[in-house]
This record gives sequence, C-alpha cells and structure tokens, in this order.
Amino acid sequence: MQIKGTLKSFINSEKSGGLVLIVCTLLSLLLANSRIGQEYLAIWGFEIGGHHLEHWINDGLMAIFFLLVGLELVQEVYEGHLASLRIAMLPISAAIGGMLVPALIYAVFNAGTPTQSGFGIPMATDIAFALGILSLLGKRVPLSLKVFLTALAVIDDLGAIIVIAIFYSTGIAWANLLISLGLFALLMVLNKVFKVQNLIPYILGGVVMWYFMLHSGVHATIAGVLLAITIPFKRKDPNCPSMRVQKWLHYPVAFFVLPVFALANTAITIEGGWDQAIGEPFALGIIFGLVIGKPIGITLFSFLSVKLKLCRLPDKLKWKELLGAGMLGGIGFTMSIFITLLAFDDALHINESKLMIMLSSLVAAIIGFGWLNAVLKKD
Repeated sequence: MQIKGTLKSFINSEKSGGLVLIVCTLLSLLLANSRIGQEYLAIWGFEIGGHHLEHWINDGLMAIFFLLVGLELVQEVYEGHLASLRIAMLPISAAIGGMLVPALIYAVFNAGTPTQSGFGIPMATDIAFALGILSLLGKRVPLSLKVFLTALAVIDDLGAIIVIAIFYSTGIAWANLLISLGLFALLMVLNKVFKVQNLIPYILGGVVMWYFMLHSGVHATIAGVLLAITIPFKRKDPNCPSMRVQKWLHYPVAFFVLPVFALANTAITIEGGWDQAIGEPFALGIIFGLVIGKPIGITLFSFLSVKLKLCRLPDKLKWKELLGAGMLGGIGFTMSIFITLLAFDDALHINESKLMIMLSSLVAAIIGFGWLNAVLKKD
C-alpha cells in the first residue's frame, strides 16, 4: 500500500506531538500539586478581555486545531483514503462503532443521572497519543495499520465535531449564527464561483466567522472546520491554498496549540480520596467506554462491514492487529477533555472526569501497546 508524503509527514509530526503532550500533561499535574500550585492555577484564570486565559485557549486556539482537522478531512475526501467509498468504509465503520458502543456504555451507567450529558466523552480518539504509542513499536508496525488508525482517528474527529454541534450547543443566538453561516456561504462563493486563490480573504473571513460563531451558542471551534471547507483545494497540487495552510499548521498545532491545551486543562489539584470517584457512574462510563467500548466497537463494526462485503481488510493487516488499533483507540485525551468542558458545568465533575480520562487513556495505551508488542513480528 502506498502512502503519500504528506501523510508520512503527518504521522511523524503526530507521534512526536504525542510525546510532547505526555510531557506537558505530567508537568502540568506536577506544577498544580506543588508548592506553587495556586500561582500556577492562577495563570490559567488570568482575565483577558473579560474571559479567562483558559477560555481563550479552548475557544480560540482550539479553533486552529479544528481548522487543521477540517483541512485533513477535505484532503482525505478528495484524494486520500476517503476518496473511494469502498476503501473508506473500513475506517468509517470502525469509527462509527468506536463512537456508538462507548456512548452506549456510558449511557447505561448514567441514564437518568445529572451526568448523563457526558455520553460524548468516551467517543473520541486522540490521534497524537495513539500514533505516539504506535511509533514505540518501530518498523514492526505494518504501514496499513498506521494508515487505518490515522483514517479512523480523522473520521472519529469528524464524528466528535458533529456531536459537539448537535448536542453541546445551547441557547442559540440565531442572528449571530446566521451571520456566521452567511460568511461561510460568501467564502464558498469566493472559492467555487470567483475562483479566488488568495488566502487573505479566507483568513479574514474566517476570523469574523469565528467571532460570530463564538457568540451564537454553537461552539466557536466549529468555525475552524467550516473555514477549512471554504479554502480552495486542488487534487495532486501540493501548492494549492488548502495544502499550504495544512503544511503551515502541522507543527504549530502539534507543538504549540495542543501542548498549551494540555497544560491549561490538566492543571488539576488532586485531593486525597480522588480514587473514590472511580465508583461514580460518570467515571465508570468513561473508563469502560474508553478501555472496553472502543476496541469492541471498532473491531466489531469493522468485522461486520467486511463480512457484509462493504469493504475488505487491507493487505498484510490481520484482525489481531486491528484489535490492537482498537485498543489504542481508547486513548481519548484531547477531544475527550474538550467535550468534558462542554458536557459539565461544575468544577468537581470536570476535574474528576479529566482524571478518569487520563487514567483510562493510560490503561488503554498500556493494554494496546502490550497486545501489539505480543502479536507483531519480532524481526
């Protein structure tokens, strides 16, 4: 199976970014629970323009992350692993199973409770962490497995975006939303009708679109995905506007945006008795959803799609290896924490959910790495 240079670059930057995320998470936890913990926490609570710094990071910087996700989706749809429906059906089926089964498990534990709104938390896979763990196995990992996991995570991100837009948008301010969507339509006209290739009007229009989306009740980061759709893309042209922006953003997102997000959102003071929260419904939903629901959903739906002849298993990829990818799919760090911030209002549930996400992701990473280390060839 061939893989484009851009996807190779993406995999390399993501696995390196995953290691940076691990360091930032550990550093943030250590600082938050050190002698300077209060001073460190105060940094993220610092007000700028009427909003805390953490808010600007989650609603502003993360819009850049979503812009990159959108650009990758556009490329995959036009000329990547989503260009052919038959090829795309395997990661699409896997992603759907990897979202539905964890959400169902969470709902079983939390139906009728105040935390039932957190069903979206175990639905996401963190591509940076997952590929980072996969990279530790070196050249033993089949290229088809890396491609499958990458495509799965990208589709998974799209699913998370849809979930955020539908279920985690409240108090819609229709005037602002319509203005934002109107700007989206205008940028589409610039692209499709007037064939404008200059990036300046798209970037300026995207900033204004983000501002009105921020005040619409729909989460502001959705504007990043919409902007990605409007930026001109041309097949087999690495210098088209969409590909240029994608290349510009890869390393800033991997080594600045996501690390800053990790620092701000894992600044958690761990109190004595935190482990008692593990028995709470929301904690059980997150843990079982990520650690068990993800591999079951990914593997089961992949198996069914192959048996129904909707797609086929790629050459040199075995089911036991795909199961290992499903286990790594339980690493739900970035997007899971992001959805936690939207799902819950009280600080206690947010902080305890973050701890459960980190714990679950660690367990999923250890299990996935151990399984793949056992089943992959030792040469």
